[in-house]
Amino acid sequence: MSRAVVVTGAASGNGRAIASRFLERGDRVAAVDVSAEALREVRARDWNAHGERVLCLTADVSREPDVDAALAETFETFGGVDVLVNNAGITGGPQATNLHETPVDAFDSVIAVNVRAIFLACRVALPKMLERGAGTIVNIASVAGLIAFPGRCAYTVSKGAVVQLTRSIAADYARFGIRCNALCPGMIETPMTQWRLDQPALRRQMEEQIPQRTIGTVDDVAAAVWFLTSAESQYFNGSAVVMDGGLTAV
Repeated sequence: MSRAVVVTGAASGNGRAIASRFLERGDRVAAVDVSAEALREVRARDWNAHGERVLCLTADVSREPDVDAALAETFETFGGVDVLVNNAGITGGPQATNLHETPVDAFDSVIAVNVRAIFLACRVALPKMLERGAGTIVNIASVAGLIAFPGRCAYTVSKGAVVQLTRSIAADYARFGIRCNALCPGMIETPMTQWRLDQPALRRQMEEQIPQRTIGTVDDVAAAVWFLTSAESQYFNGSAVVMDGGLTAV
């Protein structure tokens, strides 16, 4: 049966791959992104064949009115929401480094997109899931939510909060048939990380830190998200699922 799926940050990187995976498997997807132009481009390039099963919505997920409007249009078009994938995220850029060197507005921006946005989306989606007595949420966290990334205070704090928010949702809503898990990827090749990985010396240094000696792909992330929303993962709830090629094992 076709599910109604919401994916944030859907126009590039992990989000594009995640949205594409659900569409390829026959689900209906509300693809949410802050860039209308990027959504138009990815729809024309990747999603046109899926017709009315894809709904492209422009929203700043850190803003409550934008989230409310995007979810309301999803409910009106698809009749509800079965799966919510909170994928949108930022690092804070070159300013967000060590704590005392990070401007307050850079810290606030990271928290707004990486944490507040998940709170806002879940706050709207959960009542619909409660009505149905079922629903699945996947929050894209990071291994930075489990181990501290040097020089990335704001990002590390935000992803740690995502893991705890995930556990809180599971603790409060599992008895109502709702599952919530966090996926914690390590280094993944995306537009956000490409500038590093395009430098041979930096890429080599990163690969040497990973026991598997490989960088993950957006398809790896999409496959993991698909699993966490499938019936095969029905006893996963409140988990922080690590996929990092062994990085945090050493």
